[in-house]
Amino acid sequence: MIYADNIAQQLSLRPVQVTAVAELLDAGNTIPFIARYRKEATHNLDEEQIRQIADWRERLHNLDQRRQTILSSIEGQGKLTDDLAQRLHAASSLTELEDLYQPYKPKRRTRASMARDKGLEPLAQLLVSQPRTGDSLDTLAQPFLSDDVPSADDAWAGARDIVAEAISDTAEIRQAVREKALKFGQLRVEKIDKADDERGIYKIYYEFQNRVDRLKPYQILAINRGEAEGILRVRLDVAERDWLGPIQQLFRPDRRSPLAGQLQTAIEDAAQRLLLPAIERDVRRHLSETAESHAIHVFANNLRGLLTQPPLAGQTILAIDPGYRTGSKVAVIDPTGKVLDTTTIYPHPPQKQVAPSRQTLSRLHRQHDITLIAIGNGTASRETEQLVADWIQTEAREQMQYLMVNEAGASVYSASPLARQELPDLDVTLRGAVSIARRVQDPLAELVKIDPKSIGVGLYQHDVNQTQLANTLAGVVESVVNQVGVDLNTASPALLTHVAGIGPKLAERIVTYRDENGRFTNRAQLREVSGLGPKAFEQAAGFLRVRDGDNPLDASAIHPESYGVATAVLAQANLTPGSPLEVRAEPLAALRRRQPLDQLAAQLNTGRPTLEDIFEQLLRPGRDPREDAPPPVLRSDVLSMEDLQPGMILTGTVRNVVDFGAFVDIGVKQDGLLHVSQIPRHTSLTVGDLVDVTIRQVEIERGRISLGWQ
Repeated sequence: MIYADNIAQQLSLRPVQVTAVAELLDAGNTIPFIARYRKEATHNLDEEQIRQIADWRERLHNLDQRRQTILSSIEGQGKLTDDLAQRLHAASSLTELEDLYQPYKPKRRTRASMARDKGLEPLAQLLVSQPRTGDSLDTLAQPFLSDDVPSADDAWAGARDIVAEAISDTAEIRQAVREKALKFGQLRVEKIDKADDERGIYKIYYEFQNRVDRLKPYQILAINRGEAEGILRVRLDVAERDWLGPIQQLFRPDRRSPLAGQLQTAIEDAAQRLLLPAIERDVRRHLSETAESHAIHVFANNLRGLLTQPPLAGQTILAIDPGYRTGSKVAVIDPTGKVLDTTTIYPHPPQKQVAPSRQTLSRLHRQHDITLIAIGNGTASRETEQLVADWIQTEAREQMQYLMVNEAGASVYSASPLARQELPDLDVTLRGAVSIARRVQDPLAELVKIDPKSIGVGLYQHDVNQTQLANTLAGVVESVVNQVGVDLNTASPALLTHVAGIGPKLAERIVTYRDENGRFTNRAQLREVSGLGPKAFEQAAGFLRVRDGDNPLDASAIHPESYGVATAVLAQANLTPGSPLEVRAEPLAALRRRQPLDQLAAQLNTGRPTLEDIFEQLLRPGRDPREDAPPPVLRSDVLSMEDLQPGMILTGTVRNVVDFGAFVDIGVKQDGLLHVSQIPRHTSLTVGDLVDVTIRQVEIERGRISLGWQ
C-alpha cells in the first residue's frame, strides 16, 4: 500500500497492519466486520484504529490529488523546475502545498500584475537586490518611464507592489509567520457598538483577548457564532517582531543602498495589506477546524454514551410527555414495546386538573399493571415529576418508581415517515410519549430512528462542518449497533439499516421477507432475501441474532464461517451446540487447562484471537455489552432546588459532557454543573454514567447548581 509507512508512523502502528486494513477495505469489507472477524489479519486492531487508518487514507489521497493538480498547473505555465517539483512532492500537508503554489496560483488582476504589465519587473528585481550605487532614485527609474508610467514615483510604486506580492507569496515567510501567529498571536474580540445582544449571551467576549495557543475550543466556537451574528468584532494581532524577522531573512534592506527605504516601505505594505490578512485567515481557519473537530469528537462520545445506556427489559411502562396548554401525553407499552393505551392529562396550568390526572394514573396502573413510569425531561417535566412523586406516595400501593428520560428528538421522530408507518393509528402528539417509553426498554433500538444531530448531546452542533459531523455520528451509530448485535426477528428497519453490510434497502427487504414468511429460524435464511448476496451475508451474519432457532450458534456473535471451529471446540469438551449454558463452564475451562490456546488454534486451523472470541461466546452467547453498564437511577420522590444544601451527597446521571465539565441530573429541575476543575485527573465521563456528587453551591434565582466530586 502506497501510504502504509506514512500512516503507520502517524498512528504508531506497524506498516503490515495498515496494509492489511487497506486491502480489506478495498475488498469491500466494513469496519465493524474487519474489527470483529479479521483480527488475525490486522493483528488485533480495534475499530477506532481501523477508522483512523481509513480517515488517513482518504486524507492522503486528497492531498495527492491536490498535489497533482498543482503540479499540472505550474507545469502548464512552463515554470516547474526540478527543485520546485521536489519540494511539492515532499510537502506533507495541504497548507505546505498551498504555500508553495501561492506564487503560481492564477490570480485576479492585482496591483503587482498591473505593474508587471507596465514593464516594471526589472525595477522590482533591482529593488530586491539593494545595489550600493551612487545613482539617485530618479536616475534608476528613468529607463522605465513611459506613457503608462509617467513619473519616477509611479515607477517605484509599481516596483514596490511587485516586491510586496513576492514577499507575501514566499512559502518560507508564510510558514514562519503562521507558526509565530499560531503560538504568540493575540486574538482580540470586542462588541460592535450598535449590536443587540439582548440576553447577554456573548457578554464575556465584549472585551476579550487571549493568546491563540491558549484558546479553548468552546471559546473559539462561541466567538465565531457571535461574529456571524454581527455582535462581535474579531481580529488577530501579530507582533511586529514575529512578522518582520521572517521577512528580513530573505528581504533585508541594506542601509548603504539608496533603495533601502523603498524596500522597507514594500515590506510594511506587504505585511499590512497582503501577508497578515492572509495569515489571519489561515489562523482563524485552523482554529475553527480544530475546534469543530474537537466539538464533533465530544458529540460522538456523548452519543456513544447515550446509545450504550442499558435497557430496562421486562417492564410495563407508563410514559408521560409533559406539556402545559395542550396537556401531557400519556402512553402505556408492554414489555415488547406494544402500545396498550394512550390518553392526555391536564394537571398543569391553565387547566390544573390535578385530581382527574391522578385518577387517570391510578386507572392505568390498575388496568395494565404498570411497573415503571417514564417522564420526558422537556417543558413541564419537573412539575410532572412532582405530580408522579406525590401520586406514588399517596396512591400507588405497590413499590412504584419513575425515571427521567431525555426526550430530545422525540418530536422529530413523531412527525417522521417511520413513526407514521410504525404508529399509523396514533396522533402525532402521542407518538412522542410512545418513543419516550421505548427509549427506556431499549435506548439503542429507539434512538437509531432519529437523526443523531437531533438527539441533543453536543454543543455548537450547527456551527461545525455538517458533513464531517454526519459521517462521524453515523460511524458511532454503526459501531454501537454492531457491538450490541441485532435480533433478526424483532429489529426495525431503522435498526437493521446500521448492521454492517445491510443499509436501508436491504433492511426493508429483510423486514418484508419476515412479514411474508414468518420469523427467521436460522441465519442461512438471510440468503433467501432478495438482493442480499454473499458479500452482504458475510458482513452482516455475525451481527444478527436468531434466538430459539434451528442452530443455537445463531444466537451468538460467532460468525457462520467459524461454526466448524466452534463445534470442534465443543466436541473436545464433550459438549454440543445444544448443551445448556449452565453445564458449559467447567468442561470448557478444563479444555483450556488441558491444551494451550495457541496449540488448540493451530490444531483447529484458526487464529488465537478468533478462538478466544469463540470461547467467550460459547460461555455467554450474544452477550449485550450494555449489561455491564450501571442501570439508570430510579426515583420514587422528588427534590426541589430549595431542598438542596451545600455538602449534600447525591447520585446523579451525566446528561451532557462539554469542554468545561459535565451536566449532571440529580433529580431537581436544573441539571448541576460538575466543573472540569472538580473532576479528578484522568477521569473520563460519558453520557449515562452514574456519579456521586456533592452540592457546592445553589443559586436558585439564576437556576444554577454547582457540584463537586464525591
